[in-house]
Amino acid sequence: MELNVIGAKPLSVSDEVFGGEFKQALIHQVVVAYRAGGRAGTQSQLSRSDVSGTTKKFKKQKGGGARHGDYRAPIFVGGGVTFAAKPRSYEQKVNRKSYRVAIRSILSELNRQGRLKVVEGFGIDAPKTKAMVAKLAELEVSGRVLLVSEDANEALYLASRNIPYLHVVDVLALNPVSLVGSDYVVMTVEAVKKVEEWLA
Repeated sequence: MELNVIGAKPLSVSDEVFGGEFKQALIHQVVVAYRAGGRAGTQSQLSRSDVSGTTKKFKKQKGGGARHGDYRAPIFVGGGVTFAAKPRSYEQKVNRKSYRVAIRSILSELNRQGRLKVVEGFGIDAPKTKAMVAKLAELEVSGRVLLVSEDANEALYLASRNIPYLHVVDVLALNPVSLVGSDYVVMTVEAVKKVEEWLA
């Protein structure tokens, strides 16, 4: 199949990468796993055994109402937490093949909906926000826009950082959450070739 390149001749690409089936369940699984992998998982509370203090029984067993052992019990102020949270990993396993199929499926759906645009280059040589705003107007994109470059250089990044909802990544940083959360994805021809090489 061919992708339309703005201001240039169409680019031949793989049907498998940019014209595949939309697999909603797989995309959902991959997005959830990707976001879960970004969780810190550093929450930590003190359990009964972690709280400092004596373990001496502070009252006799019988005749004094409720029976207690020491003040580190969860019902006392300053005691341990009953089911204390401990550092853990939220990572979910996703096979590399499944991950690539999900990315292909997202790109294919973006292309079908006309939300994937391809350009020869962004033409941003100086870190000027004004130039980037003009470029976006020329491309007729709005909302949350993801720019994918073969090499997200400093000028491109600096020109974009003051524009709300505009995100710049290189091919190596391309991920399912950024793709799914974007209204438009703009890629350079070289970036398309690298993505096709990666996902083919």
